[in-house]
Amino acid sequence: MKKISFCILVACIACFSNAYSQKATARINHLAIFVKDMKQTNFFYQKIIGLDTIPEPFHDGKHTWLKIGPGSSLHIIEGASEKKEYFKNNHICFSVPSLEKFVESLRTNNFTWEDAGGKKAAITTRVDGVKQIWLQDPDGYWIEINDAKD
Repeated sequence: MKKISFCILVACIACFSNAYSQKATARINHLAIFVKDMKQTNFFYQKIIGLDTIPEPFHDGKHTWLKIGPGSSLHIIEGASEKKEYFKNNHICFSVPSLEKFVESLRTNNFTWEDAGGKKAAITTRVDGVKQIWLQDPDGYWIEINDAKD
């Protein structure tokens, strides 16, 4: 009887630990931003940031979906009545292979950027060696661009 009880206990522990290890984890599906001018915003995210469009189900001219990573997208939704002020701490970050080439593209397209402290046309080097800049999209959302390799 003790052997049967012990076997049942071991089986229960194995089942519970297996169920725990297979627990589904949450992952990011999309971010959505509400914008005033879809044309300007699409230009910024597609031509300046370099994101590709993906199919969106609405087909109403007020939505654009952009791929931001495996299984993740940025949803741009037109309808904001005015540009708002946002804090830099609330931002989206994109990593690029070469921050220097990205900055050159910003200069070519007359976009301004700053470092983490707000110094115009400057680059911050974090304590881990990653270089970063900050800019705002046409609706004032803050974007960090860095050269992180991960």
